[in-house]
Amino acid sequence: MNRSFATILSLLVLLQVYIGMRLLPDLALGLPFTVAGVLLLVLLTALVPVGLMSASLRRRRWPERLAWLGLMSMGFFSSLLVTTLARDLVLLALQLFGGLGPAVVRGSAAAVPLVALGVTALGFVNARRLARVKRVEVPIANLPPSLHGYAIAQVSDIHVGPTIKRAYLNAIVNRVNKLGADAIAITGDLVDGSVHRLGLHTQPLARLAAPDGVFFVTGNHEYYSGAEEWIAEVRRLGVTVLLNQHVIRRRDDATLMIAGVSDYMAHHFNPGHKSDPRAAAGSAREQADVRILLAHQPRSAPAAAEAGFHLQLSGHTHGGQFFPWNLFVPLQQPFVAGLHRVRDMWVYISRGTGYWGPPKRFGAPSEITLVRLVPAV
Repeated sequence: MNRSFATILSLLVLLQVYIGMRLLPDLALGLPFTVAGVLLLVLLTALVPVGLMSASLRRRRWPERLAWLGLMSMGFFSSLLVTTLARDLVLLALQLFGGLGPAVVRGSAAAVPLVALGVTALGFVNARRLARVKRVEVPIANLPPSLHGYAIAQVSDIHVGPTIKRAYLNAIVNRVNKLGADAIAITGDLVDGSVHRLGLHTQPLARLAAPDGVFFVTGNHEYYSGAEEWIAEVRRLGVTVLLNQHVIRRRDDATLMIAGVSDYMAHHFNPGHKSDPRAAAGSAREQADVRILLAHQPRSAPAAAEAGFHLQLSGHTHGGQFFPWNLFVPLQQPFVAGLHRVRDMWVYISRGTGYWGPPKRFGAPSEITLVRLVPAV
């Protein structure tokens, strides 16, 4: 058994024991129900690793329904653990202030799984619905009149894989095409799996269309899934892949640069893909009136600002996807979601158009973003 997997499994068992010890005795439902509760926690302990391995289950000919069950279990376990911890903190506070009684102890123990189940169900609905369009205006100083209102439709972090298939992506493509944007940007983490397994499900990308083109930059999950093969496949579908490269688009006498960098961590997988915003801009850096960079991770922003870009479009964070994990995103990334300023450059972070892992979004709705350039006042 892989050592890291054994560590995760051991931690999972300990956490399940903690949940069981904190809830089952306080429920006081009698031996048959206690045994049933223990068996449910054992089943949950077995299913969560299935969710963690779901991206590879089909290769081992495991049923797709088992992947769904494992991923749903991951989402439920997360809420169950957080709710159990929250209950313990509340009980501790009540005990300190003398407000703790048997009815509170038993009622709160019963409420924990119900709340976790409710949050998981609501998160499932939020994750599986088609992402809504979020419209964002970005003020650009000295924006040429011919570029007023220039629109880029951004999708990010779709994660075609165990639970996101062709129909899901097809609905996204339909909605994006209806926006009538000047350009379309896919800012990484398109897939979770190989071209061999998922090529059929990414075919709708071929229908994306915009006057100035459809562009793609790699995310970290492309490098987990065979980046070179996916780059070739995305190009085959008619999408322009930007690997530290740019294109120039003209509107009357104005020029706009759309550049893209490979993922911030790409060099760990392929040294030739080291992310470099300055190389992406190239010699045209001073010639373009407006310079836009597509970069999967927000932490590319300082280098992008130094390279002279006006706007960076990113994803990666999922906006935290569901509470409370959004609180941990700032430990790795400078921003969680939305429009921010880095020196003279704007950076917009999408909350993602799909989801990773559990089909669950809570407090971080998915989005298709329509970014529109407007003159700074």
